[in-house]
Amino acid sequence: MTFELGQGTGPLKGLKVVEIAGIGPGPHACMILADLGADVIRIERPGGQMLAGGSHDLLNRGRPSVALNLKDPDAVATVLDLVAQADILVEGMRPGVAERLGFGPEVCLERNPKLVYGRMTGWGQDGPWAHAAGHDMNYIAITGTLFGLGQVKDKPQFPGNLVGDFGGGSTYLVIGILAAVLEARLSGQGQVVDAAIVDGTANLNAMTAAFLAGGGYKEERAANLLDGGAPYYDIYETSDGHHMSVGALEPQFYDLFLELLGIKDVAPDRWDLEKTGELRELLTTTFKTRTREEWCAIFDGTDACVAPILTLTEAKDHPHIKAREIFVEHEGVLQPQPAPRFSRTAATLSHPPAPGAGAHTREALSAWGVEDVDGLIARGVAVQAELG
Repeated sequence: MTFELGQGTGPLKGLKVVEIAGIGPGPHACMILADLGADVIRIERPGGQMLAGGSHDLLNRGRPSVALNLKDPDAVATVLDLVAQADILVEGMRPGVAERLGFGPEVCLERNPKLVYGRMTGWGQDGPWAHAAGHDMNYIAITGTLFGLGQVKDKPQFPGNLVGDFGGGSTYLVIGILAAVLEARLSGQGQVVDAAIVDGTANLNAMTAAFLAGGGYKEERAANLLDGGAPYYDIYETSDGHHMSVGALEPQFYDLFLELLGIKDVAPDRWDLEKTGELRELLTTTFKTRTREEWCAIFDGTDACVAPILTLTEAKDHPHIKAREIFVEHEGVLQPQPAPRFSRTAATLSHPPAPGAGAHTREALSAWGVEDVDGLIARGVAVQAELG
């Protein structure tokens, strides 16, 4: 498969990005940039990254894999040659590691004063824990976010690594990078974007902070409007063991919800807090009288704010998901389309994830104008993977 520059179709077409490979939020951020049309070159260590999934690792789609031995000065010089012509660099190493390797912000901005240098970490570039190891749930734990997650009163529930790595992490990294790129076009000066999961997650949780400040939030689980404390914003099991999500908050939606459930005349007043348990029990027993499919037929397309809880495999066949083509099969793998959507510069899926680290070393470095690529490979500075 041949990689050429300028093949992206999205609004970031023409932007050039150097990605120093990591795991989790860094790759996800670069997937988004590549999805939206940027030319991203992914620099990996020979042998690849932990948790990398080869041709099924969707976080690595849309960009070539180049293997460089970053302990070799010639490899670092190659990175700096790429930086000299790039708009963006993304790295997710612990604070100080990029500097020790020789491609920290100061060196890179000397080579390219307009460069936006994106740094993705959990704890941030400074603070007492900046150099400590951590993972998603650790980062969201100290921001006050994890405490309130889930409907189990005696134990928080963590939603995979969606809230930290991707909600507070990669999403805020992309926002910061694109904001800095816009500013650089006005000022002619690049800068460092310090995207920390602790920062982004706290910002993501701003509404909870607002509720707390206004006296409308209890710091306990399943006790508030949006955490299962309200029976009309919760999850209910159906007769066949599946579940329905209920979000009937507004009065007009709630009235329709009760009507379609067939309990409008017997449901207690939802504002009577002494009858919250009675209402929850009524909803629980009512939902268990029908299958998920039967309830879907009743609520489909209505304003009752009820939707089935589907597995990823089931989701692709939901009529709304299918109509919008949110999931597609690309290169033999079911995956989500780029998001969001654009009316004029539509983003499209391009290359599948590399089957292994260094799968495109020769062609990608050549496309970026690096000289003597064969010499770099012959000296072991770069590695061209031979994949069967």
